[in-house]
Amino acid sequence: MASGLGRGEVICVVAIALIKFSSLILAQTPSAPVPTSDSPILKSLESVPSALRLREWHDLLGGEPHVAGTDGDAREIRRIDLAFRKMGLMVETHEFWPLLSKPISARVEIVDKTDDADANPTAPSTRRGVLSVIEKNLAEDPAAAHSDLTWGWNAYSASGDITCEVVYANYGTREDFARLKELGVDVKGKIVIARYGGNFRGYKVKFAQEAGAAGLLIYIDPADSGFKKGDVYPAGPWANDTCIQRGSIVSLPYPGDPLTPGKPATKDAVRLDPDAIDLPKIPVQPIGYGAAGQILAKMTGSEVTDASWRGGLAMPYRIEGGSALQVRMKVEQKREIRRTANVIARLKGSANDGSFVVIGCHHDAWGFGAADPLAGTIVLMETARAFAECAAKGLLPKSDILFCAWGAEEFGIIGSTEWVESHEDELVNASAYINLDMASMGLNLGVGASPSVKNAVAKACGVEPSKIGMIGGGSDHVGFLFRCAVPSITISAGGAPGTSYHSNYDTVAWYRKSVGEDYFSAMIVTRATLATAVEIADRTVPPVSALSLIEVIRKNCADLQAAIKSHPGNEDAMRIEAVQQVDDCFAKLEDSARAFDAKVMGASSQADVASAQILARRARAIDRALLDESGLPGRPWFRNLLIASDRDSGYKGSALPSFEDAQDGAGATEAAERLCASAQRLAEVLSEK
Repeated sequence: MASGLGRGEVICVVAIALIKFSSLILAQTPSAPVPTSDSPILKSLESVPSALRLREWHDLLGGEPHVAGTDGDAREIRRIDLAFRKMGLMVETHEFWPLLSKPISARVEIVDKTDDADANPTAPSTRRGVLSVIEKNLAEDPAAAHSDLTWGWNAYSASGDITCEVVYANYGTREDFARLKELGVDVKGKIVIARYGGNFRGYKVKFAQEAGAAGLLIYIDPADSGFKKGDVYPAGPWANDTCIQRGSIVSLPYPGDPLTPGKPATKDAVRLDPDAIDLPKIPVQPIGYGAAGQILAKMTGSEVTDASWRGGLAMPYRIEGGSALQVRMKVEQKREIRRTANVIARLKGSANDGSFVVIGCHHDAWGFGAADPLAGTIVLMETARAFAECAAKGLLPKSDILFCAWGAEEFGIIGSTEWVESHEDELVNASAYINLDMASMGLNLGVGASPSVKNAVAKACGVEPSKIGMIGGGSDHVGFLFRCAVPSITISAGGAPGTSYHSNYDTVAWYRKSVGEDYFSAMIVTRATLATAVEIADRTVPPVSALSLIEVIRKNCADLQAAIKSHPGNEDAMRIEAVQQVDDCFAKLEDSARAFDAKVMGASSQADVASAQILARRARAIDRALLDESGLPGRPWFRNLLIASDRDSGYKGSALPSFEDAQDGAGATEAAERLCASAQRLAEVLSEK
C-alpha cells in the first residue's frame, strides 16, 4: 500500500478513527453490531448486508459499458428495476428525454514543419504524427477491449477540424488564464493544452473560450494521477500513459437537461433553441499524458518559472509551442434528444404521514463505471435490500424511504434534477437526501451534511460533528439542496490508492486491484448509510437543529468580513455593514432556536400525534426558510441562500453565495436584504404554534 503500512496496521488505524465500525473491521464479521442509534429496527438492518452480496451487485451492474442514452444504459435500467422489484419494493421507472451528446469521430495530430522544406521545395512541407485518443488494450484486464467502449471524448464538445499553434495553460483555471495574460501570452486562435485538476473541466472550456482559444486539449498529468504517484495500471492502480478522463463540459448556470431549465424534460416538453444557449463552441478533446508529452516535448517557447505550473513529465514545461509546431484537432459529435430513466423504489413507512427520506446514486457511467458510480450504486442496492428484508418481517421506519438510481448524471446531473423539477411540491415533505456517488473507495469514512442535520449524522456515523464538512457541487444532491433546500448528506469512504476516473479502465478488475477484493469499504458505507437513514426516517420529528443552522450562517458572516478586510476596496464599508446586518438578524434568533431544538429532541415522547405532526412539519421548514424564489443573481435556478456550488470551480461549495456573487456594495446590500428576509421567515417557523 502507498502508506507503507501493512493491511493489519491500516485496519487498526481505521478502527480507531471509526469506533462505531470497529467490530466490522477488526473481527471481519459483517453481522457485527454498530451501536449508532437507539432505533429498534437498526439491529435487524445491520444483520442483512454482506460483502458477498455487494460483490454480486458489482458483477451484475458492472458487466458492460452503460453510457446514458445507449443500449447498455437501457439494459442497466432494466437490471436495477428488476432487482428492486424482486426485493418487494414499489418501483417506478421515471423516463425523461434530455439533450445528450455522442461521439462520432476524433483525431489529434502533431503537424511539425520539416527543416528542409525551404531548401527543397518538392519535399513534403510537414510531418504528421497521429496521437492516440483511446486507452491501450490490456491482457490483464480484457474488459478494457469491450466493443462498446469508445475513444476519449468530452460530451457536448463543438465539432470542428482545426490546425493551430499551441499554448500550455496549466490547469486552465480563471487564475491560470489571467496569468497568461499578465505574461503577454495571447491564446486567441490557438489550441490550449491544460491538465485535469483545479476546477470542473467545463470551466476550463469556458475560460479558454473567453480567452479566444480555437480548441482545447485536456490531459491527466503524471504528477497528479500517474507514475509520480505510484505504479500504473495494470502493474498498479494509477493512470498509465494512455489513460483518458472523459466527462461532460457543460457549464450552464443550471444543472439538468440543457434545454428545459426549471421544467421536467418530458418527451413533449417545450425546449429552448440549442443555438440560443451557451453550450461549448470550440472543439475539446481529452488525451493521455503519453500523447500530451509528445506535444509538450516539441514546444519551444519560454519555460515556466512557477513550480506550480510544472507537472510530472520528464521535460521542460513551456508556455508556447512556437510557429513551427502546430496541432490538428478533428472532433465530431452529435447532440440529440435521447431517452433514459431514473429508477425509483419506495418503501412505505409506518407513520403514513407523507414524510420521506431519499437515498440516491446515479447508475450511468462513461464505461463500465466500477468506481464511478458503482462504488456507490452497490451500496444503494444493498441498503435497499436490508430495508426490504426487515420490512418483510414487519420492521418499518416511520417515514417512507425512496431508493433512487439516477440516470444521465455524468452529462450534467440530469436525472436527479429532472426528478426534482417534477416533484418540487412534494419535496416539502422530504426530511433529507443521502447521496452515495462513487462512495466506497477506501477505508476512511468521510461525511458531509447540511448544518441542520449535522448533529444527527454525526451520531449515526460515529464521528465528531466538527469532522463533518460542507457539501460542494458536482453530484445528485445539487437539485435537492441548492434548489429545494432539502437537508442533504454525502457519505463515502476513500483513501485507496490510484485512479481510473472516467476512463476505459474503470472496470471491476481495476476496482478489486485498487480498493480490494474484500468489499470492506462498501460495508463501511452501507452500515453508515443504514444508521443515518434510520436516525432520520425512524423519528417522530426529523432530528434537525435550527441552532446549528444559525451558527453556520454567523460563522460564515465572520469569515466574509475577514475576507473583505484582507482585500481592501472602495466599497468595503458598505459590504461589511451589509454582512453585519445579516449577522445581527440571525443572532436575534438564537434563543428561540435553542427552545425549538429542545422541542425536537423531546418529540419522541410526544403523546399528542397531531402536535407531533405539526412539529415535524415545522422541522422540515427550517432549511426551506433559506429559499428565495427569485434565485441567486445571475443564476436563478439556484434558490438556497445558504449554499450553492462555486461559480468558477463547480465542485466546491459556496457559503452565503449571494454575498460571494456580489460584485459591489449595491450587490452586497441586496444580498443582505434577501438574507434578512430569510431570517424573518425562519423566525416565523420557530415561533409558530
